[in-house]
Amino acid sequence: MTPEILMLALAAAAIAFVHTILGPDHYLPFIALAKARDWGMQKTLRVTMLCGVGHLAGSVAIGVLGIALGIQLSSLEWLESVRANFAAWLLIGFGLAYTVWGLRQAHRNRPHTHWHSHGGATHEHVHSHHQDHAHVHEKTADGKSLTPWVIFIIFVLGPCEPLIPLLMYPAARENLAGVLVVTGIFGIVTVLTMTFLVALSLRGLESTKMKRFERYYHAVAGSAILACGLGVSFFGL
Repeated sequence: MTPEILMLALAAAAIAFVHTILGPDHYLPFIALAKARDWGMQKTLRVTMLCGVGHLAGSVAIGVLGIALGIQLSSLEWLESVRANFAAWLLIGFGLAYTVWGLRQAHRNRPHTHWHSHGGATHEHVHSHHQDHAHVHEKTADGKSLTPWVIFIIFVLGPCEPLIPLLMYPAARENLAGVLVVTGIFGIVTVLTMTFLVALSLRGLESTKMKRFERYYHAVAGSAILACGLGVSFFGL
């Protein structure tokens, strides 16, 4: 490994770490969905890693194709910008739809009172249908949730903007090993940072018990995804 590629690899690791931390869309949707849909830690991290790999694969494919065809960096950056806007609006649309559905679920599952008579004594019974109905619409006919696949598709379509410029330098020097090293390090650091942030956040939320607000979890998850989409689209997060 040449000194130039070593420096580029270190830069790739640093950029991947900072880019992931500063982009809440890399981890906040998984945290919110895990709480709303009662995913276990293993499932949440599995979905996070799958989406992270898909997120990187799209940019790697475009970068490699661009290098093979000799496309200029400015053209690839323009394409990645278009993909970023498209993915952001998909997040906004999904987040908005999920928020509306979550608010409807919260309204349907609001606590209400039933009066019962037993042996001449009358008492009230307050309950909600949260346990019965909270997850009715989560699954398809075969019992599997579509939500992870929706998020996965959005992440595949969404670009990883810093990666392509990093690939161009070793490619310009016709150093295939350098391309592989930079891609591998950037990808590993990105996915590990995503899973670490998700796992750390879920551990921190384990002790948080808010039974009164459980029926709003779906609406909160949708709002978090919506906020991520708005942040990417209008603030470049």
